[in-house]
Formats: sequence, structure tokens, C-alpha cells
Amino acid sequence: MGRPKSTRVTVREIAAAAGVSPATVSRVLTGQATVAEETRTAVRAAMERLGSPEPAAPRRTARPGAVFVRCPYLLTDYFGTIVTAVAEALDRHGRELILSAGGAAQHNGALAALPRRRDLAGALLILPVEEGAELERLRRREVPFVVIDPRTPVPRDIAAVSASHFTGARNLTAHLVALGHRRIGFINGPADWLASSSRFAGHTAALAEAGVLIPPELVTHIEPTSDWGHTAAARLLDLPRPPTALVAFNDKAAIGALRAAHERGLRVPTDLSIVGFDDDYLSRTSIPTLTTVRQPLEELGGLAVSLLLRLIEGTAVEALHVELATELIVRESTGPAPGAAP
Repeated sequence: MGRPKSTRVTVREIAAAAGVSPATVSRVLTGQATVAEETRTAVRAAMERLGSPEPAAPRRTARPGAVFVRCPYLLTDYFGTIVTAVAEALDRHGRELILSAGGAAQHNGALAALPRRRDLAGALLILPVEEGAELERLRRREVPFVVIDPRTPVPRDIAAVSASHFTGARNLTAHLVALGHRRIGFINGPADWLASSSRFAGHTAALAEAGVLIPPELVTHIEPTSDWGHTAAARLLDLPRPPTALVAFNDKAAIGALRAAHERGLRVPTDLSIVGFDDDYLSRTSIPTLTTVRQPLEELGGLAVSLLLRLIEGTAVEALHVELATELIVRESTGPAPGAAP
């Protein structure tokens, strides 16, 4: 027995039965004249056999309004680059940007007020300080938003974009391992940051491949600034058995490490190798220039805007968690470990 004509089928099923594409079936259903009569007849015959296709769900009208961008940190080179990319992408789409930035943005209550803002279409949250549960409550209130560079793990049903911290860190430490370094000091970021744990896992993986475990005394956590990097590097370099290389959480911390090395009369990279992360302007202007990992900051901002606009329009999104590739940039601050075989 054939399928009863009253049974609803999909456009894809009709297309398969008629030997045409789903787009062709759609053109027949909408009466477009660009379909050959023979093809039109085949599609209609398939519908006679199988039934009428399910009507397509109506596309939701894009929500009007501006986009709220929250960056609860100083707009330094790292955050400023992301915000600039976001602003340029929103301008191309004719969307106004409303910015909340700086330390005060962490406590001004703007996030909790988002569901009541009728002038906003959605939001972009850069490294939000809120935990996943609070972000989930915001999502349930039907506010379209995307997290850029999550500070803590976010639920699977919340859109987020980030760089591949694990892979970037593993490649960075693998570079040092290839140069003969085995005793490496790690100046990591805040212990509760997702980027810190992901990067440290990458560093650990690269050393594990060389059969090396990281001693606890070689790991420190800091706020990612030059001064904190200097203090942490000084402690590591003053150990009875100091490391032959230092891995800093970002380029700012690496600059602080360079200063600590200079104060101790250490030559970089002859006596000590130092690496950073981010590839901001500091890495290209320091003496020596820094080996680092390039984060695709402009791409992060642009991708986050594209993803948010799809959520605002009600368009299906294939992947809610997206990681962009990083790139190892080798410069002058790394060299063979002292005493390593050439």
C-alpha cells in the first residue's frame, strides 16, 4: 500500500521521489516560472503519490534595535581590538552599538536589566564575570546574546566564540621542548579563568609528550599585567634551580619577565627563553622581540557579530561553541636551552 495522500511529507522527501533538488520542489510550490514543464510534472506526480509537503515554518522578523556590548575591563590593546572589530562589523550591518566598558561595568547591573530593554536587539558579552548559571538565566529570558572569550565554562546551549587556547599553548611549549627546554616556568593567568586552565592543559600535554611532569614550584598564577609578570618571573628566576624558559600568560606579563631577566643580568635568549601569548604590539617592539601565539582577535569580534545576528533573526545555527585557530609566531626571545645538545 502507498502512503495516504493526507499524510504530510517533507520537501526533501518529495525531491528524492521526483529526482530533483529540494530547491526545485520549493520553486514548483511557489509557482516560479524557471522550472521546466517536465520537471514540474514530475514533482506534482510525486506529491500525488506521497502527499503535500509540510509548510515551511515562517521566518521570524529580525528584532529591531541596537546591540549592547559589555566589556567589564579597561579597553587595552587586547579588549580594544575585539571591541573595534565588533563595532566595525555592526556598522556594516546597520546596527547601533551601545557600549558598557571598564571595571564599573562589572557591578552596574546592566546585564540584569537587559530583558527590560526594548531598545536592544541583543548583546555581546566579552569575557563576562558571571558564572554559567547566571548566563543561563539570561538566556531563558529570551535575550539573544553571544559570549566572546568565555571567562568560565558556559552551558552548551549558550553561543560562545573563543580562540583555541589549548592548541596554541601546546604548540608554544612544544617549540620550547624542541629547543631542548625541560625545566620551564609557567606564569599563568587567574586560576578561575577558562583560558588559564585550557592553556595550562596544552602546556602540560606538550611536556608530557617529552616525558616531563611540571613541578609545582614552577607554576604561578597572576593578574595578566606587566607588573605581575615581573613579580612572578623574579620569584621563578630566584629559585635555587631556576627554569631555562618562562611561559607567560600574555605578552604584557612576558614584558615584565623580560625586565626581571634584565635585572639579573640574564641574556634572552642565550641564558633564558621567554614567550608570551596574544601577539599584541608589545611582542613586536620589545627587545628582543617576543615569540608568542597570535590570537585572531578581529575574527573573534566579526564572528561573534555574525552569530548574534543569526540568533536575532531566528536563523538556525549549526554550532553554538566555536573555536578559532591560533598561530605560533617565532621571534627572537627563544633559543636553545643552555647546555642543550645542538
